[in-house]
Amino acid sequence: MELYEKTISSETVFKGNIVELRVDRIELPDGRPARREVIAHPGGVAILPYHNDGTVTVVRQFRYPFGRVVTELPAGKLERGEDHRVCARRELEEETGLTAGTLTYLGCLLASPGYSDEVLHMYLARDLKTGECHPDQDEFLERERVPFETLMEQVMRGELQDAKTVAALMKTKLLLGL
Repeated sequence: MELYEKTISSETVFKGNIVELRVDRIELPDGRPARREVIAHPGGVAILPYHNDGTVTVVRQFRYPFGRVVTELPAGKLERGEDHRVCARRELEEETGLTAGTLTYLGCLLASPGYSDEVLHMYLARDLKTGECHPDQDEFLERERVPFETLMEQVMRGELQDAKTVAALMKTKLLLGL
């Protein structure tokens, strides 16, 4: 059996500043009809700023859907049609004031493939230079440098739960042999 679902019709039921919600009528691989709800998102980036002393700059910010402060890597939303490498450099500087001499692509994640088309691109930033940060007007965050190993311990204890942060840390650990 071919694992393909054919779109029969599509209707946008909500269009916001960041996402839109689409309801699609589809045909399943066995020919039966079904419905899919899809959140369309332009995608985003996450950047792991790795300093020469083995620390990583993380940010803490209130995440409304969870009603709590979350520790995560600097990250941001792609503008429609924007190159993710350009976005990574912009977001790193906006949220941390850092610029990277070396930016290594770590791959991408399908954030929630069951209902969203969001793709998150991850980067390792090295050879960092410090400058001024300038977050968006509606962005309130704290920055902190944390030893890489401490972050890995927090991942393993389940204290760091942000998926893009966990994935980028694990990929960096393997890439750098840490």
